[in-house]
Parts: sequence; structure tokens; C-alpha cells
Amino acid sequence: MASVIIPPMPPSARDDALHLYRAFKGFGCDTAAVINILGHRNATQRAAIQKEYHATYSEDLNKRLSSELSGQLKRAVIMWIPDPATRDANIVRHALEGDVDLKAATEVICSRTPSQMRQFKQIYFSNFDVDLVDDLATKLSSGDHKKLLVAYISVPRYEGPEYDQAMVQKDAEALYKAGEKKLGTDEKVFIQIFSERSRAHLVAVGASYQSLYGHSLEKAVTKETSGYFFNALLTILQCADHPGKYFARVLHKAMKGLGTDDPTLIRVIVTRTEIDMQYIKAEYRNQYGKSLHDAVQSDTSGHYKAFLLSLLGTNP
Repeated sequence: MASVIIPPMPPSARDDALHLYRAFKGFGCDTAAVINILGHRNATQRAAIQKEYHATYSEDLNKRLSSELSGQLKRAVIMWIPDPATRDANIVRHALEGDVDLKAATEVICSRTPSQMRQFKQIYFSNFDVDLVDDLATKLSSGDHKKLLVAYISVPRYEGPEYDQAMVQKDAEALYKAGEKKLGTDEKVFIQIFSERSRAHLVAVGASYQSLYGHSLEKAVTKETSGYFFNALLTILQCADHPGKYFARVLHKAMKGLGTDDPTLIRVIVTRTEIDMQYIKAEYRNQYGKSLHDAVQSDTSGHYKAFLLSLLGTNP
């Protein structure tokens, strides 16, 4: 469930484009006006505004926003403008360029459903003229993390709730033999099962593992793997079980302690606002005893804070 609040009768795209143009004119940008418009429009409306702005003023809205805004607010607004699938493609592409950001690429790839993956793979190829698998193969160093990401993107997975209990137990036993029972870890088995099985199947494997061996599959993954390979496996497993709970933990970690991990905070809020932010907000309150709204309010400031709060919607 999305959290961003859309006006019941929003202005036309032409009116929004006009008000944005006026916000940019003169000395300094009326940032509050920009936030009030873009922070309360859905993906279809934002696309219409971009089209209208370009048609009316012969200028790309993203370029104008880049020149008018700065800092973390600029990062958040520019990330917010595209539709979710295009946004995912942009994040992964940026993460693979220059100083490769394996954390961002891993999170986006391993937390998306197969249908979401198909969409952003298509857009990735269309926008960047390269297949996502080929880009990963070229830009990531060899290793189990790379093999898992490539397999996870390449293998089609079932999205329904059904699973075969006999196969579930077989997979649980295979993971135990490949990990805790073995001296050293057979990463190939982990890659195969985690990349090929449906979310419902993986959740059942976790329950079977707990029943058979007295502790969680998550604990076994933590014990037997490390680095980005571990992060990828854990993201797949936790998002199979409960994406809202997973992202609540990621957000809490981003704001925990001294300083804020703004890139992570922005990425999660912006990418999940139109998907399941209401569930994330509920899980955040359940796990940490305070609202996500209050946490963001205390860890950010200024227009940056105002924009993130506009995406989070109401504070229940």
C-alpha cells in the first residue's frame, strides 16, 4: 500500500507545470512549492507533468530540478520523479558505474518480485542499451555474490502461494548438507535454491529448516556465508518472508547511532512509497516503538525532511 497522499482533485498537469515554472523563476527557488507539488503526485501524474513542462517550456524538468535543488533533497526528488520500474533501473545502473555501490544494487535486485524484475530489466535494456545480466557480468568482480545476482535475475520464478512440501524438505536438507554439516560451504547449492525458488517456497524451506535442525535458516546463512553474498542471501530470504519487516530494519539501521545514512534512507523511502510503505510504517512502529514519521523527523531537517515526510504520508 502506497503512503503518498494525492489530492482528491489534483490540478491538471499543465497547471502543475506552470506552478513549477513560477517556482523556478526569479532569485532563488520556491522549494516549498516544488515539494508541495511533486511530493503529492503519483507516477502517472509525474510523467504527465514532465511531458507538459517540456512541451510548454522546451526544457527538461529533471535538468531544471538538478540546477535548482541541492544536497540530499536534490538526490531524493530526482530519484522520485520516474515510475518505480524506471527508478529501479536508474538506481542499479548508477550503482554499477564509477565507484560500484554493491549495497544498493544488491538491495534492489534481491528485494524485487519476479514481475517487478521483468519490468525493470526491460527498461534497463531500453534506456541503457545493454542487458542487465551482461552489465553485471562486466562490472562486478567474479565470485559467489556475482553468480547469485546473475542467477536471480536470469531464472524465472513462480509468484503464487503454492509449493511442494516434499521439495521443500529436500531443499532444507540440501542446504544443511551444503552448509552446517559440511566442512566449508557449497555455495552452488545456496545459489541454486535461493535463485530458483518462489518466495512462498523459500518461506516454507525456512520453516522446515527450523523444524528439522532447531534453529533458523537465517542463522545458518549468517554462520556459513559472508560479505555481499551473505547480504544478498539474507535480503532474498527476509523479503520472501516479509518485505515490510525487512525494510523497517534497513531504515532503522540507516538512522541508528551518530549520523544518518542518507543514501539508504532516501533509496528505501522513495522506492517503497508507491509499493508497500504503509506496511513498512506499521512494522517500524511494532519493532521500534515509535513511528517512522517521528524517526525521520528527528534525523533530517529543512526541505529534505519536508519532502521525505510528504512521501511517508500521515503519521498514525
